[in-house]
Amino acid sequence: MGVPDYILRMRRHVGHELLWLPSVSAVVRNDAGELLLGQRSDDGRWSVISGFVEPGEQPATAVVREVEEETGVRVEPVRLSSVVSHPHTYPNGDRCEYLNLGFHCRLLSGFARVNDDESLAVRWFPMDALPELDAHARLVIGRALDPDEAAWYLPAGRSWDDLTVVG
Repeated sequence: MGVPDYILRMRRHVGHELLWLPSVSAVVRNDAGELLLGQRSDDGRWSVISGFVEPGEQPATAVVREVEEETGVRVEPVRLSSVVSHPHTYPNGDRCEYLNLGFHCRLLSGFARVNDDESLAVRWFPMDALPELDAHARLVIGRALDPDEAAWYLPAGRSWDDLTVVG
């Protein structure tokens, strides 16, 4: 689906200036324990499947929609696993600060395939052979797969710059 119309309209007014946007990310594994990742068309990096929450849309609905739109895979959110804001600058210079809700999702059906223009590739990866991932993707994956099922967030007074994510 790409960038929603309401964001394109805002960009006409603010150019590349910072936008605060709600987003969701999905951590999905198949029966073999492999992780679903997409290779982004804007910068070529591999990442968890993520996207915007549309106005009036609930985050759990957004994560289901995003995964199906981008990969053809149907999922069910199992739990909210992380809540974090993080900065992102796109190759065209657009700057965003995302309030991202990470969800651990259960695979329901479908075969992973590129299903829109947001991904160059979509693939299941064994957990011991993941491609290079940015700090946000590593954090979302780590929290979703952590046996502690409490939703994770940065403690009050901390910022993204204070965070060290390993893996």
